[in-house]
Formats: sequence, structure tokens, C-alpha cells
Amino acid sequence: MAAAFSWIRAEPMGIHVAPANVWIDPARPVETALVTHGHADHARGGHARTVATPETLAIMQLRYGVEAQNEVRAAPVGYGETLELAGGVRATFIPAGHVLGSAQILLEHAGERVIVTGDYKRRADPTCPPFEVTPCDVFITEATFGLPVFRHPPIAGEMAKLLAARENDQGRCVLVGAYALGKAQRVIAELRAAGYRETIWLHGAMERMCRLYEDHGIDLGDLKAVAGVPKAALANSIVVCPPSALNDRWSRRLPDPITAMASGWMRVRQRARQRNVELPLIISDHADWDELTQTIAQVNPAETWITHGREEALLRWCELTQRKARALALVGYEDEDD
Repeated sequence: MAAAFSWIRAEPMGIHVAPANVWIDPARPVETALVTHGHADHARGGHARTVATPETLAIMQLRYGVEAQNEVRAAPVGYGETLELAGGVRATFIPAGHVLGSAQILLEHAGERVIVTGDYKRRADPTCPPFEVTPCDVFITEATFGLPVFRHPPIAGEMAKLLAARENDQGRCVLVGAYALGKAQRVIAELRAAGYRETIWLHGAMERMCRLYEDHGIDLGDLKAVAGVPKAALANSIVVCPPSALNDRWSRRLPDPITAMASGWMRVRQRARQRNVELPLIISDHADWDELTQTIAQVNPAETWITHGREEALLRWCELTQRKARALALVGYEDEDD
């Protein structure tokens, strides 16, 4: 009798589904890649064939030159749609709640069900569908914030801090560092949900991704590029830029900016100090400790496989709650400023 789950293996370069000879989020080009979402540590160009949601394929085309419109190179799959792969493997894409187009991938073979989550969060996000709890035998989870110290506050409070900073420092602007895919658009959408209707100004590196989100039906309100705008015109405004631009020469064109950064890592004061962040905003697109443990309990798998993050604490929690678990030795997954 074959060993349970022997058909799916965690290799250093990614998750290999042996009967179908496909890889999940591989770290180098392969014949067929199933991609969970568009962040660079999961989505890479060069595959002979890329299977992903239409939104993820559009993101990959924008960022990495993947030919989303080429039927030979790209295969779009909608949420809830099941693909019949070689070797009797079925793959279904399920919302992960991480960023636009992000998906968990449910793999079924020989009566066994395995879910590869990629990255995920459990908080409501106006820019993408919410995570869907799906029963399975093996649950492969990230552990980016897999320590009890990481408990993300409600985002409404972080938006209130941002808006208060703008009101309290007249003549200045608030410069928000936010990762260009997902975090920036979420911050903008949450500002709109909080009632902010003024123009939000963008670093040039943000423009194309924000327009892609709008093309997929995400309303971000009035957005304009900072380039060429007089410094005085940006007083009392909110500007969104990549984290790398917070303290570089580009920021000098702004009126005495209050430097803010939106990241789950802003829970760690040393990280905020290292980046000279005046206004840390604890906003994450990953599950925090409570959400990781809650999700494992809700899915209730026979085994939990833990990857790219703080595996040890989550392994210990599984042990204390009598859950079978192990850490995976995957490479190439990074924090990416969360």
C-alpha cells in the first residue's frame, strides 16, 4: 500500500505534485506551474505554462512579462473551478484573501485532499474576496507571523491614526510606505471606506498596479501621480509610495512629510526605528498568530505542513493541541515588507 500523501512532496524549490508533474509556486522555471498569487516570491516568469486566476495572470503579465493572453503559456482558472490534471489529480482554486487574485489550491488525488494556501489573511479586505475555510487532509500553511506577539489590531484604528496625523500637522503631508501589490491598494480602499474623499497621490511605481486593480472593478477613488506637482500643492495630503522611497531623494520634493509605513512588521519597534518611520501602521496582508491557529483548528486537517515563516512556535502549538505537523524546507520566500 502506498504511503499516505506520497504523491505530493515539498522540495526546496516548491511543492511538487508528482502524478501530474506540476509545481506549486516553484522557485525556478518549470514545465507547468500552478501559482497562488502575484507576489514575486511565489510568482515567477519563464514557465512553459502558468495556471492561475485571471487576476494573478494579469498581475504577472504587468510585473514579469508573463503572456497572460497566450493560451499556450497561460491558463486562467476562476475561483471554484476544478481542473483535471494528468495522473488523476484535480485542482480547485479557492479564495485566500491575501491580495487581488490570490488563491488557495485544493489538490485531490486517490481520495486524499491537500490544500496549499500560499499566503493568506482572515481580515476583511475591500480589494479581494475573503479566505474560505475548506476541509482537507493536509493543510500547507504559511507562518509569516507565526509568533504569539503578532496580533494585528483592527484596521479601522490604524486608518484613524493616519487621518489624525494628517489633520494634526497642517502644512505637512503623510507619506505612506506600502508594498506596491496589495498593501497600497488596500490602504487606499480602507481610507475611502473611512470617508476620505480627497485626491490620494502616488509615487510613479504605484500607478500601473493601481490602474490594474481599477480595471478589475476595485474603486480606489481619485488618484494622481506626484510627478511634476508643486510641493505646496501637496500640503495636507496623503501620498503612497514603495517602502524603499520613504527616505530617499524622491521624498524631498514633498512638504515636510510625516513618514508612515503600513506593515505587520510595524509591531516590532526596532523595525520602525530602522526605517525612520514616524507613524507605524500595523496593517498586514498575512494572518496573525490568532488567525493562523484559528484557521488550523477550523480546517482540522489530519496533518499541518508549515512553511516560510516562524515555524517553530506554530509547530509547538500543534504539538500542544495534539495535531500532527511538520515544517517544510522551502527556499526563496521572503517578507517583502508585508
